Amino acid sequence: MNKYILGFILFLLAQEVSAQDYWFPRDTVKGSPKSASCAVSLPQVGLIIGGLDDFGFKRKMYSYSPFQDDWDEEVSLGGASGDGLERASACAFTLNHENMQKAYVCLGQTQTVAFMKDLWEFNPQTETWSQKANFSGTARRQAVCFTAANKAYVGTGEDAAGLKKDVYAYDPNLNTWTQVADFSGTARRDAVAFELNGYGFIGTGNDGTLKNDLWMYDVQSDTWIDKASFPGTPRAGAVAWGALSVAYVGTGEDLNGDFKNDLYEYNYYLNAWTQRANIPAPGRKNAFAFYIDGVSYVGGGYNGIFLEDFWAYSGTAGLNSIELLEVKLYPNPVQHQLTVQSERFMDNMAVYSMDGKQLSTESGASQQFSVDVSNWESGTYIFRCEINGIPTQKIVVKCD
Repeated sequence: MNKYILGFILFLLAQEVSAQDYWFPRDTVKGSPKSASCAVSLPQVGLIIGGLDDFGFKRKMYSYSPFQDDWDEEVSLGGASGDGLERASACAFTLNHENMQKAYVCLGQTQTVAFMKDLWEFNPQTETWSQKANFSGTARRQAVCFTAANKAYVGTGEDAAGLKKDVYAYDPNLNTWTQVADFSGTARRDAVAFELNGYGFIGTGNDGTLKNDLWMYDVQSDTWIDKASFPGTPRAGAVAWGALSVAYVGTGEDLNGDFKNDLYEYNYYLNAWTQRANIPAPGRKNAFAFYIDGVSYVGGGYNGIFLEDFWAYSGTAGLNSIELLEVKLYPNPVQHQLTVQSERFMDNMAVYSMDGKQLSTESGASQQFSVDVSNWESGTYIFRCEINGIPTQKIVVKCD
């Protein structure tokens, strides 16, 4: 990803994400307003791919950097020879393959092909796409996906014969698909899916009527378990994402044709839902969402017009002022030795350059770390660690 630094950092973002249950606007999505794009997050960056706008189906990919609050255009799906791969209503996920996190896109529909079954892998280091084994179920669109134990699970949706409830697991190391237990809810399209604590979840959607049920998939036993129903109005075309021990479901279109801007939080441990702050923007369906370092992002979609607005949400599982304030970095600016100190134990400490390169890392739990920065170039760096499993980050400046 090509990112550029302007030579200064605005601390406004760090202050904004300290609030909980709060939405704030971010940089408008690059490219034309669109809906039905697929989205994933890689380390320190979010990606949106494809979608549908006023002029047709798209295969462009854009990356978003939270540190810069800026979008960049990236290599389109399939690369230079990817003509004909434009699509909407596809599935996207990330998996670890060849010791790096890679992004994948599969299924969907194009201008001329109503149902797709191809799979593409994006390598962020080489910035290249490569085609992988086709999905082994029928070609389809409006399916859902989640990941668990470094496999992707893709299912439901609509094919040429109608609505589906079958599910398939993709192994990136073997480049193979394996059918698993059918989804225990009704066959449907335009549902939502997310992962929490190693379990997959599928809910809402359209089976001929709109749904508000929720089902959990146990990877180990290959079984589905009925969970607490989504408390909002039944809907299709919503968005969902996992965030540590909770997940969020919101937006979509209900049976009255109303476009929703509401948001609900699902607690895995309590098997219970809580309504959270509405997005301060018009309701919509077929938006996109991703989650980066404790902050959730939602944008785009359709509500009679195609939308391009983009919002960040600091939820109850996000960063808060206690975590941000309790980590001390000194001296800052630093010349030779950086000391990191906290009253609580810090895990997985790392320092990154602004282009995402990891420069230093410490494993294990400690209340103090020391980092030799004498060989680093002058500039701005990102310090990250975890406290009680919650990501925490701060800015550190190296000067001569």
